[in-house]
Amino acid sequence: MRIKKAILTGGGRATRLYPITTTINKHLLPLANKPMIFHAIEKVVEAGVEEIFINVNPGDTELQKFIGDGGHWGIKIKFFEQTGGPQGIAHVVKEAEKFIDNDPFIFYLSDNIIFGSIKEMVDEFNSGNQDCMLALSKVPDPNRFGVPVFCEGGNLIDVLEKPENPPSDFAVTGIYLYGPKVFFKAFDNIEKSSRGEYEISSIHSHFLKNNYKVGHKEITGWWKDTGLADDLLLANKMLLERMEGSEFPNHGSIYESADISGNVRIGIGSVIGKSVKITGPAIIGENCVLENCEVGPFITIGSGTEVKDAKLRDNIILENCDINCDIQITDSLIGRGVKIVKKKTKEAEGHKMIVGDKTILEL
Repeated sequence: MRIKKAILTGGGRATRLYPITTTINKHLLPLANKPMIFHAIEKVVEAGVEEIFINVNPGDTELQKFIGDGGHWGIKIKFFEQTGGPQGIAHVVKEAEKFIDNDPFIFYLSDNIIFGSIKEMVDEFNSGNQDCMLALSKVPDPNRFGVPVFCEGGNLIDVLEKPENPPSDFAVTGIYLYGPKVFFKAFDNIEKSSRGEYEISSIHSHFLKNNYKVGHKEITGWWKDTGLADDLLLANKMLLERMEGSEFPNHGSIYESADISGNVRIGIGSVIGKSVKITGPAIIGENCVLENCEVGPFITIGSGTEVKDAKLRDNIILENCDINCDIQITDSLIGRGVKIVKKKTKEAEGHKMIVGDKTILEL
């Protein structure tokens, strides 16, 4: 049976990305000025998926407004709430059982960014007789992930969730393929972990200990689980580097003295004014205003943002920000509607700040 269905994650609280994610769903954070979850949708659609089911937090409607019913990608998308609060990602899949029925499916954690296609992996699964296939990647910190355990002969024999002493330098990435019915049978045979969650690694461990056919395939291209701000910034940088020149059109107004080099996309209604230097790769959203500033490389600026007198590089800046002062900002994630402005008095005796929980400032 060919895989035509996928479950994508859209819930959770993303506390490691506070305070940004107190006001925006993590999966809508922009990477190369495209919501993170859009990258995941495109990967599964490319692999042949025709129906996607996305979990959301109870009462959340933000994802539905941004994503719609799937018509943009020529597929169908439905949303479902994860009831009973966060109970682990295996529980997310269990909640989607009524949609999956007896069909094979992909489970894709939407905060996983990969450069390669998963089509080859899906095609291999479709043509074989495996119950499950796991995507693996070598990482420097496997203790952050589910880790595969191999026997001396190289066969996969178990999966451990976030082990203190990882038995290998591989991580199980957030891309999983399952055959008909097998996931839900396994779920009924696992218990919550010490963290109080139904772990996805427990599902795979159950498979391996009960003679299910579990395959694995290494992702040889770049892969990143964007759980931290630094991960997001790196993913943004790498995505910008890989984009084709044709993906950087100019739809704005550019002042004659502006200096623009490299791949730079400028959105509709944006004005690039006097004494502006933009070094690509960079993406400037719609209706932005830039004056007397240096921007880029490796920067994305959300729509409706104004930048004056500042130097910015290696940043993700969300929409409707006002950065208007002589300041240099690097390696930063700046949320929606942020204001960074010069103090009006001649002598600045200190910095005035209205700062949310877990904000990081380096001054």
